[in-house]
Amino acid sequence: MWFVVFFFLTMAGDRILIVDDEKSICDWLEIALKKEGYNISTANDGKDALEKFKLKKYDAVIADIKMPRMDGITLLRKVKKLEPDVNFIFITAYGSLETAVDALKLGAKDYITKPFKFIEVKNKLRNILESEELRRENVYLKKQVEDFYKGKKIVIKSKRFRDVMKLVDKVARTSSTVLIYGESGTGKEVIAREIHHKSGRVEKTFVSINCGALPETLLESELFGHKKGSFTGAYKDKDGMFKVADKGTIFLDEIGVTSPLIQIKLLRVLQEMEIIPVGDTKPTKVDVRVIVASNQDLEQLIEDGKFREDLFYRINVIQIKLPPLRERKEDIPLLANYFVDIYCKKIGVPKKKISKEVMHRFLKYFWPGNVRELENAIERAVAIEESSKIVLEDLPDKIRMGEIPKEKSLRLTEIERIKDTLRKTKWNKLKTAKILGIHPSTLYRKLKSYKIERE
Repeated sequence: MWFVVFFFLTMAGDRILIVDDEKSICDWLEIALKKEGYNISTANDGKDALEKFKLKKYDAVIADIKMPRMDGITLLRKVKKLEPDVNFIFITAYGSLETAVDALKLGAKDYITKPFKFIEVKNKLRNILESEELRRENVYLKKQVEDFYKGKKIVIKSKRFRDVMKLVDKVARTSSTVLIYGESGTGKEVIAREIHHKSGRVEKTFVSINCGALPETLLESELFGHKKGSFTGAYKDKDGMFKVADKGTIFLDEIGVTSPLIQIKLLRVLQEMEIIPVGDTKPTKVDVRVIVASNQDLEQLIEDGKFREDLFYRINVIQIKLPPLRERKEDIPLLANYFVDIYCKKIGVPKKKISKEVMHRFLKYFWPGNVRELENAIERAVAIEESSKIVLEDLPDKIRMGEIPKEKSLRLTEIERIKDTLRKTKWNKLKTAKILGIHPSTLYRKLKSYKIERE
């Protein structure tokens, strides 16, 4: 939803340059497009337009092809040298269609034939700017994600995790499907990205999707794409994640919660390496490295009739089990200091030290949220502590209280933690999930599984 909001907020101020030797057309389009919220400039020939472009950046140019002094094609070539990504829409007479087609080959986005109605201009301009905005947003988000994970390194000392990384090195050289098991917060996506970055597909796209975060219909569309008109809200064709990840890697987290329909379609992808978008009948071939993850026992889900056995054998080619943080405690001091360094730099404060009392608590604590919970605790401590040392008072209550009593079952302990956090947040589930270091969808499943209801 926020993508759509972002688009409409930015589109309203887009700068448009109208270029036509017929002043009446310039005036007409200027008046009409200003009413739509655009920032409009006009020029009566190519040379005038080029001078304006040198002084000011425009998001789109609507230009006639046939003009004195400098025609539209020449203008396109010269403007593209100044601004390669500028969006061009050409106005052309019926007899110049061949020239308009040539313009598309040179980088124009579309053309309109005379005589035309304003609705044509409005729709073409809106569609082009919407596509461009989404493209820029996707590039930005991809860079943000890549920068985030480039800044993250896998900190290890324990033998168990060193063994995991040795297996990652071997697996990365293959194209085999990988199943990663691990509790929430153990770093399953980090390991998936490590496999991708060490593979021959590193120059191609890595995409990640949490299968538990979306309802079935939306997940199907996100994974496999859809055709225009296939359901309410499908206003245009859309590529799914498998198509986006073609020649690259796709990571499917929480695969154990997928519906029977999604499981059948995933089985087809793995067997045939082809997808069928929602609303289409024609299969499309893809070449994708598939990595899946689960914090549930898939074999138990098979026995419970909740997961397809044939799909399990397709994804269980190479299995990687990530040890929980409580089983790799020698990594805790390294990880804690690493996160302190990251968040001190991020917040812009001098490097802080971790007190002996805090480190003792870290080593005694059970870490049900694993590395993610440790990272969240460090981020909180760095943010609220004004001195140069992190002390016990900077830690969340559940960590400051120390080790969880061994006589309590993990189930009862988890139920108590969830209820306690819900009370503190006044039953705000999003805040509760963030504090617990788990995904909201994971929290919802736990509430249902444990039959936790509002008190």
